[in-house]
Parts: sequence; C-alpha cells; structure tokens
Amino acid sequence: MELYNSLIRDTRAFLENGSPKTWDYSERDCWKDIGSSELVLQKDAAYELGASGKGSANYVLFSSSPDFVNRDQVLLYGRDLREIRGDTDFARIVLLRVGVLDDDNEKVYRILKDIEFAKYHVYPEGYMVRMSPENYREQVRVSRQALRAGISFRSIGCSYIRAYKKDVNVLNATVIFVTAPGFDYAGMKATAKKAADITNTLTTIFEGLPTDCSVCSLKNICDEVEGMKELHFGVGASGTPKTR
Repeated sequence: MELYNSLIRDTRAFLENGSPKTWDYSERDCWKDIGSSELVLQKDAAYELGASGKGSANYVLFSSSPDFVNRDQVLLYGRDLREIRGDTDFARIVLLRVGVLDDDNEKVYRILKDIEFAKYHVYPEGYMVRMSPENYREQVRVSRQALRAGISFRSIGCSYIRAYKKDVNVLNATVIFVTAPGFDYAGMKATAKKAADITNTLTTIFEGLPTDCSVCSLKNICDEVEGMKELHFGVGASGTPKTR
C-alpha cells in the first residue's frame, strides 16, 4: 500500500523544522476511556484545540514500507496539554504501517476504511473530540478536571495507538500532534483532502472507470499519486485487467 507515500513525504516536509517530543507506545500510558462520547460543556473547558478561527487538520496515511513507519510512538510538536493556556492551532496526523494486503482490491479498500474508523471509537475522559470530515478539521474541548488529573498528549496518543492496533493488519502506528504556531496548517488540511481523495478514488476504481484519461474526472489524482494510474488500468468493473 504505497499510494499515500508521497503524502507522508509532504507531511514530513511540513514538520522538518520542528523538534518533537517523542514517546514510545505503552498500553499502560493510555488515558482512561469512558466508552462513549462525553459532553464537555464550555463552562467546564480550559480551552479548545483547533477552535474556530484557528488552524486545524486531521488525517490518516497508510504505508506498507518500514521506511515510512516503523515504530509505535507519539510525537508532539508544540506545547503539551497542561502547558496550553488558551485556544490554539491543532493537527492530529496518524501514520500507519499495514501488512501486505493481497486480498481483492475492494476488500483492501474496506480494510483501510475499517482501520481509519478506529478514530471514532476512542473516548478519552475529559477530551471531547468533534470531527468535521468534510472540512478535514478536528476540534477538541479539554476539561479543567482532566488537566488536573494529568491528561497529556502522550496518554491520548497511546489511546489512539491501542485502538488502531486492535486491527491485525496494523503493524505500526505513529500519532503526531501539532500545537505550535507557525506550522503550515493550511498545507496539512490540503494534504488531508488529498488523502480522502485517494481513498474515495479507490472506491470509484473498483466500480469501473472509463479508460480514456481525457474524459476521466479523476485524471488529476492519477497524475499526482504514484501508483494510482497503474491501479486504475489494472482493475476493471469485472475485476479483470484493463487495457488502454
């Protein structure tokens, strides 16, 4: 699964001037999960990450290469939760190394979507997440009580890693948090859209596409993403190879 590798390179470029705090994954460091969404009222919140008017991005990228993802770890670029004093920019980026998926292409797509949906099943106490998939944003309201109890990005990141690694196809997971000013949050948001475009294009390819590039609405994605055009012309509506 190399379709997202160029986006991982782009993400590294966004972060190359930063010096992150890094923690290896440990399940014992996971924050308490309450099993369902918690409503953190504004009066009980210390601040919001990715609040309206602030930079925000959220996306998941896959690779099967250990050159891109080879450890279970949490990275933080910027201030930790207990160091933040007000609403701030925020990005959460997840890099996942998956095993070589050799099932039929439609099943591979469904596996990737199931893995990605793990993010909707993490419910940290005092950490209310609001996602906007159509805008590629994530806003988080953090409660004062959770801060007093010692919540941190390390513990939240470990909680996400635990959720992703429940899927046997996930070999390694790296969760990246960004709160520092000056990073290209708009660029990260654009990368999030490209990642969604790639995943959505897989669906359309498996349903069968025209082989004339001049009339294909997805031509720009095939041109930009390494391996997409080969996949397009290798998958037909009946599952047989296409020819030009």
